[in-house]
Amino acid sequence: MVDSASAMETAVRSHAPDLIVSPFLKTLIPESIWERYCCLIVHPGPRGDRGPSSLDWAIELDKAEWGVTVLQATGEVDAGEVWGAGTFSMRRAAKSSLYRHEVRRAAIEAVLDAIDRLLLVGPSPSARVHAARVVPGRCLPLMSQEVRAIDWRVDRTERVLRKIRAGDGHPGVLDAIDGEHFHLFGAYRERTLRGRPGEPLAQRNGAICRATVDGAVWITHLKRQDSGSEKHFKLPAVRALSRAGIELGLPEVGIVLDAQVPEGDTYREIAYHEHAGVGYLRFAFHNGAMSTEQCVRLREAYAHARTQQTKAIVLLGGDDYFSNGIHLNEIEAADDPAVESWRNLHAIDDLVKDVVETDSHLVISALAGDAAAGGVPLALAADYVLAREDIVLNPYYQHMGGLYGSEYWTYLLPRRVGPAATARLTGAPFRPIGTAQAVRLGLLNAAFGTDMEDFRLHTARFAERVAEDGLHHARLQDKRRRRAHDEHAKPLQAYREEELARCHQCFFGPDPSYHEARRRFVYKIPAPHTAGKKPARLTL
Repeated sequence: MVDSASAMETAVRSHAPDLIVSPFLKTLIPESIWERYCCLIVHPGPRGDRGPSSLDWAIELDKAEWGVTVLQATGEVDAGEVWGAGTFSMRRAAKSSLYRHEVRRAAIEAVLDAIDRLLLVGPSPSARVHAARVVPGRCLPLMSQEVRAIDWRVDRTERVLRKIRAGDGHPGVLDAIDGEHFHLFGAYRERTLRGRPGEPLAQRNGAICRATVDGAVWITHLKRQDSGSEKHFKLPAVRALSRAGIELGLPEVGIVLDAQVPEGDTYREIAYHEHAGVGYLRFAFHNGAMSTEQCVRLREAYAHARTQQTKAIVLLGGDDYFSNGIHLNEIEAADDPAVESWRNLHAIDDLVKDVVETDSHLVISALAGDAAAGGVPLALAADYVLAREDIVLNPYYQHMGGLYGSEYWTYLLPRRVGPAATARLTGAPFRPIGTAQAVRLGLLNAAFGTDMEDFRLHTARFAERVAEDGLHHARLQDKRRRRAHDEHAKPLQAYREEELARCHQCFFGPDPSYHEARRRFVYKIPAPHTAGKKPARLTL
């Protein structure tokens, strides 16, 4: 994706495309491009909807149904010829989650439908021909912080949740805590704790709980408001407050790992339950990032799962992400980012090693959401790897300043796809892959399920068959033999030491590329554009 008009023009001159599709656009496509080329814009709203905060308004106004429109770029925002459209039921979820599920699915179908129509009808030589006969709908304005603002004295829990969810991902809801202004992210209902409206009540795993007029909500992440040249970034709420010099002294309210709390009753990052001889370990970390402390807690939860009288363990990850590896924001916030990078990488390596060496259970990774960097080998540490149909995998580290990466990827990727495919997946240029290609490569065992409910149902059936089909003991024996053979050929520790030696150079060596790339990522600073560089391709 390129943001500036000049960068767009450079890219078009370099590639002379037959069709331009913009699934996400921050800058209007210049007239010099849409006049000469057919440009399709994916708008996250139904036919006739217009404006830059479409999905935000849909959540704020509690719409039951929403949609996606694929339209031709013109000189007016969201006012061109419609070539494809689709609708979906609105889930009560964060904007970012809706983008990764309902919007993504509807957008893929609408773009494919638009391309089919273009092949049949053919685009006009100029978008102006189409624009003249299109009657655009009402254009809702960019949603302001005045609209997003929470009035803790009167707003009920459901309204507070909608406001924060509508701003999730970006820009968040601006609010004051102890006299300082922060953008709020990650909202979850709390049905037990109570207090004065707006009062901070408790903390859990870095999140804070605040009272509403009829209950309470958990807020997982905060971003301190920028001030002049002083820029800030998103962090777990307690950490963000501490960096701002605010210590609320809130009690830590824990939750038992296998407590059967109904979904939607509270906030929890890690949960465990059992059914039909299968243990299900869920870990829903914000944006898939796993800090040192989160890796330690997840490792403890996994150790608990291994001690149970079950036959299979399913690693569920979260609905939006399985894992994206180490936590770059937490690393950036550390007193010594190089040291924290090292600690974080060791912590996730320990977790992956535990999964690889599990010989008491068959282990299944079930990816309902995307996985990237170290999250991919974490998934591949299991015996079976399943994924929802339209997720994206990105087993790639080098965009982070040439980071070599660890998590035993030099063992786990080749044993699944071979050395040649491993080199293609982890080397430049950057090319994430979809599940169809991942299954063909052998990276995944299977991909199924068009939505979360369908994926969960089929995953449970698969896991229960693995646990109860009479071949469980033979499969475990075969797993132990293969692990012993691999260990004899080259010990896991050798893979780890080789990977970490390369990573140590990235963290502590003279080349600052990793630290600069991490800083750009955390502070959302665009990478320098290279003229003529081929754009990344997403294979679906």
